[in-house]
Amino acid sequence: MKRLFLIAFISFVVLGHSQDHSFTEKEVSVSNLLEGTLLEPSDSEEHVLAIIIAGSGPTDRDGNQNFLKNNSLKKLAEGLTKNGIATFRYDKRIVKQIRQGNVDNNMMFDDFVSDAKDVLNHFKAKNKYSKIYLIGHSQGSLVGMLAVDKLVDGFISLAGAGQNIGDVIVEQVTNMAPQLGEEAQKIVDKLKQGETTTDYPQALASVFNSGVQPFMINWMKYNPADIVKDLNIPILIINGTKDLQVSIDEAKLLKQSNDNATLELIENMNHVLFEIEGGDLENSKSYNESFRPISEHLITTLTDFIKA
Repeated sequence: MKRLFLIAFISFVVLGHSQDHSFTEKEVSVSNLLEGTLLEPSDSEEHVLAIIIAGSGPTDRDGNQNFLKNNSLKKLAEGLTKNGIATFRYDKRIVKQIRQGNVDNNMMFDDFVSDAKDVLNHFKAKNKYSKIYLIGHSQGSLVGMLAVDKLVDGFISLAGAGQNIGDVIVEQVTNMAPQLGEEAQKIVDKLKQGETTTDYPQALASVFNSGVQPFMINWMKYNPADIVKDLNIPILIINGTKDLQVSIDEAKLLKQSNDNATLELIENMNHVLFEIEGGDLENSKSYNESFRPISEHLITTLTDFIKA
């Protein structure tokens, strides 16, 4: 028994010393709803912070949700911090609520915007960082746009939609099931008018069930292309050519709305930031393959933009 304990202890010591010491890691509580991880470079003289905002669903700080674990946002944060950029990534409020078994059924899209602003204000109040950038992934792109204020030094849209989420849903439904496209359009038109409906086919219940409609109505108030147009800060728009959820046309639409924005399309990168050589099957499976590295091109592009 003593021998086994000694072996285990030695293994722990070896593993501990083999970890990457190029950055420090600290758990930060912003509010009773928001908790995240702050990574800071160990030897950098720069004090630049990138706040990473996660996408739709109950997504945690690492980019994972439910039974899908890819650690994409964790890898993104670590990649940037190894390049001298401090990062903060946080669990969406619903993650903590699920863990506590106390989900707020009245949650709105605007709550996510308020959360992003709270995170931003938390770090601005510290007066530690000379520059702060917001990186919004997927749904987090729109959240980030709405959270931007005059003290944000740059904004990055990562796989973010350019059109209203209602139009995105109609397009996706039509592509997957053309016979349901017209029904989806009728429902979206209703929701855009601020009205709920029970008139939807069962096949679309997971998208338009009555419980989620108030949230969707709130979300559909915003058109990303209109919002990004009014941002007067450096903007970087990134999309992968193998993104199954957000096409490169969405990124191009955002770019068209702001002449000062920079557009970068990354060959073969998918929605969870992995580079995919094969087809849709490999692409879909990768959402639950945490062993994959994220795109090095992505890390380089982000680093160059933030340090410019």
